[in-house]
Amino acid sequence: MKAIAISTLILASSLTMAADYSIDPAHSAVTFKIGHLGVSTTVGRFNKFEGEFSFPDDAKSGKASLTVKTSSIDTNHEARDKHLRSPDFLNVKQFPTLSFNSTKFDGKTLTGDLTLHGVTKPVSFDVKKVGEGKDPWGGYRAGFEASTTIQRSDFGITYFIPGVTDATKIEVFVEGIRK
Repeated sequence: MKAIAISTLILASSLTMAADYSIDPAHSAVTFKIGHLGVSTTVGRFNKFEGEFSFPDDAKSGKASLTVKTSSIDTNHEARDKHLRSPDFLNVKQFPTLSFNSTKFDGKTLTGDLTLHGVTKPVSFDVKKVGEGKDPWGGYRAGFEASTTIQRSDFGITYFIPGVTDATKIEVFVEGIRK
C-alpha cells in the first residue's frame, strides 16, 4: 500500500513538473509595429535576443524571460535604424538591453515586468501555443506566439508623438529547445 502511495505521489508530481526551454533565436523573432504620420505602419524587429521559458504539463502556469539587445533594431532602413538607436528613441548606449521577466501565466495571458529605456512597467501578453514535439535531432521543442501593445511614452520615449504613434504593438514568436 505504501509503494502505491509513493508511486501516486511521483506520478502526480511529474504531471505538474515544468519543462525548461532555451529560446532558439534561429527560429524565433521579436517584432514591433508602429504607426507613421497616420498613413502607414512601420514594421521592425530585433535581431539579437536570448531567453528561456518553462511551462508545466497543465499549461496553466509557467514563466518566461527575454533579454533583447536594443542596438540590434532593424527596420530595413539604415538611416532610420541609426535614429532609433539615438537618444531620441532607444538610446542604446545608455540602455543596451530591454528585458521582460514574467510574474504570472494563466495559460492564455503572460504578465510580467518589461524594462525599456530604464523604466520598468507591468505588461500582459496574449499567448497562443503553436505546438510541441520531438525534433529530428533527438530533442524536444515547443513554440508560442505572444503579443501586446504598449504606450512608448510610459517608458519615457516621447519623441515625435503623434507623428510616430505612442501605441507600439510588440509580437514575440518563440521556439524553445528543451534543456
